[in-house]
Amino acid sequence: MSIHQGHRERVKQEFLQGGFTHFSDLRALELLLFYSRMQGDVNPLAHALLDTFGSLSGVLDADPERLLAVPGVGENTVVLLKLIPAMSAKYLSSRTNLDTILSNTHEIRELFAPYFFGAKNEMTYLAALDGKRKLLGVRKLSEGIPNATDVTTRQVAEATLSLNATMIILAHNHISGIATPSEADLITTAYLQDFLSKMSVTLLDHVILVDDDMVSLRDSRYLR
Repeated sequence: MSIHQGHRERVKQEFLQGGFTHFSDLRALELLLFYSRMQGDVNPLAHALLDTFGSLSGVLDADPERLLAVPGVGENTVVLLKLIPAMSAKYLSSRTNLDTILSNTHEIRELFAPYFFGAKNEMTYLAALDGKRKLLGVRKLSEGIPNATDVTTRQVAEATLSLNATMIILAHNHISGIATPSEADLITTAYLQDFLSKMSVTLLDHVILVDDDMVSLRDSRYLR
């Protein structure tokens, strides 16, 4: 067994026994790179990636073109690095239980947080509920460039009718990292509330999420 192979086995066993509890970003990235570069020392490449992008999250969020510009990074490494946040988000969203009753703001956050995991653009989602607040489904309405997204009444109506909802909750994210609603958010919310009421559908809430926070427009008394 080579010195590099022995190191790989030790790192793998350390992870299996304790997860990432005692792992630095560098060591975690090394472990990941084992699976795109099957032989040799990946420590220099891990250092190069962290030096270039500043942090583990910066590496995982980097565009494929910028990753490929780092010497030693090939297509397999790019796919693996982009796969991690995408698979994590898919895993979290797949745990959504359609028997869920959304009775409070905490449960609303638990529902929507996976859909915005690792998001680089603003996105809007709609959760459809029946009269007892049982979740009927979640639909993505839009995704835009950073700090801008557009939702039309047609999109909202189509998603609401397709799921036979009597209540809906809207959710979008702010790339700025600040969950405070903008003037445009408040205007759009008021307009959609009036629009939905004509369909006999209740806009139960509109929530704004960032990485570690969420603002409910209902709790903040912006919803009538």
